Amino acid sequence: MDMHTAYDLKSVKLPYLSGFTLKAFVALLEGPLGGLLIPSLLQSAGVTHLRRLHFDEAPTNFPIHYVSTPAPVAARIAVAGDWPHGSALRPGFRFASAMDYVAAYRSGAISPEEVAQQVLAAIEASNAADPPLRAIIHVIPEELLRLARESAQRYCEGRPRGPLDGVPVAVKDEVDMAPYPTTVGTAFLGQTPATEDATVVARFRAAGALLIGKANMHEIGIGVTGLNPHHGTVRNPYNPAHYTGGSSSGAAAAVAAGLCPIAIGADGGGSIRIPSAFCGVVGLKPTYGRVSEFGAAPLDWSIAHIGPLAASVADAALGYALMAGPDAKDANSLLQPAPTLEGWHQPGLQNLRIGVFWPWFHHATTEVVTACEALLKQFEGLGAQLREVVIPDLEAARVAHVITIATEMAQAMDRYHAEHHRQHGLDVRTNLTLARAFTSMDYVKAQRVRTRLIAHFRKAFETVDVIVTPTTGLAAPAIPARALPAGDSDLATLTEIMRFATPANLTGLPAISFPAGYTSQGLPVGMQAMGRAWDEVTLLRLALAAENLVERQLPKVHFRLL
Repeated sequence: MDMHTAYDLKSVKLPYLSGFTLKAFVALLEGPLGGLLIPSLLQSAGVTHLRRLHFDEAPTNFPIHYVSTPAPVAARIAVAGDWPHGSALRPGFRFASAMDYVAAYRSGAISPEEVAQQVLAAIEASNAADPPLRAIIHVIPEELLRLARESAQRYCEGRPRGPLDGVPVAVKDEVDMAPYPTTVGTAFLGQTPATEDATVVARFRAAGALLIGKANMHEIGIGVTGLNPHHGTVRNPYNPAHYTGGSSSGAAAAVAAGLCPIAIGADGGGSIRIPSAFCGVVGLKPTYGRVSEFGAAPLDWSIAHIGPLAASVADAALGYALMAGPDAKDANSLLQPAPTLEGWHQPGLQNLRIGVFWPWFHHATTEVVTACEALLKQFEGLGAQLREVVIPDLEAARVAHVITIATEMAQAMDRYHAEHHRQHGLDVRTNLTLARAFTSMDYVKAQRVRTRLIAHFRKAFETVDVIVTPTTGLAAPAIPARALPAGDSDLATLTEIMRFATPANLTGLPAISFPAGYTSQGLPVGMQAMGRAWDEVTLLRLALAAENLVERQLPKVHFRLL
């Protein structure tokens, strides 16, 4: 199949709405005449076209990649106290890593209690700035200081719990962490504190991490800019006039701003990888079912993933090591092979086969493509082999993802619809209203498309080890003044942002975003790599190679806690 005829994704031009115009549009859409607008919106979204297509495949309702011998419930990645630094000699600005914190504690240069005080001061200063960063929206000082005192005591007694003891970690406000509320970015959820940690949070807590608070997010994870009319729009540390991306917007901003080297994020359609790319950090979406979803808000069951955002690849690997592995509280997690990190920091890329679907790869701005192509050439210099691949039906997959995520989110929020629908932001109200117009036929067809897309990627991975693209079609957009504070509707830009992200969610395959360079304005550019199911190790290895090549730059907003 010719790759150019197989490629069917297109840029779209749709009207930009904000302010009074957007409010009027939403009121009309939700009113008695809304039914007159729905057909046009479905046409613009590609749903009408998908309805005309035929797929013979049986539906795949959950992208579970079965293995012959699932791991026992107790299977974990061993995390020793001498965790490797990864890229100790990486070029450019060097973010403080988890191991930097541990080394400082062990040497007595600083204590976890002093770091906790620094974190509190930095969060306060970041939110008092003009404009406010709004990365962390819930912090309980006495809780953070309690964790710091316990960590300091362990160091004094010579029994730290390992390479995360005393290390600051932020948690996306979609994931339960006692005794914090879980608002999921809304104005009405989280009225009472969580009483039990999500499994991933419990594992970080058991490792001694300083859980610094809840990170802001795009409301219910249904957008990818980071604009939130309820908790404030998260600002990009590289340029506060620009978006962070979303929906793990606060997590990415917190890492880039130096508030923590690791954050816990969630990804249903690029929500870890997109903000990681925009904010110049590393973001890993593991294989579907690799990380327990217990304690995460039930928003999008068949495409949801929890994963780390981190300042470095070593920190991403460390975060992944804590998260990965079966959990009796999540049945999907019980179907995975034993997690491993063996060989993740192996030097060089000898014989690594990198797949590129060139029309897809080139469908981004010139500066994004230039940075990613330059990095590909450097990968070749390290021994990697570039090979062309073809991934058909990407347009059908794009629409299938829209139908899947929006339908699942609309169902998840249905219990609140009558009482709270008008408390959502305008963009969320628009998306949920459109989602309620999808049919059961649409949803089942989307799952048939999922089956076909999985087959396309499985075929491509017969000849390559990873498939690379830019992470996003453009660098972080500027925040339009008219979008604040109520939000906007800019579907043309959202399509550019999400172009490369959603196939990994629909297929359940692992994907990582890592820094590939910067634009002439100093905005970060991310590269994405997708891998075979359960092969997070190869993605981390490729990201580590990039980290040794790309000269990192200091964000404009950054706090040095050590």
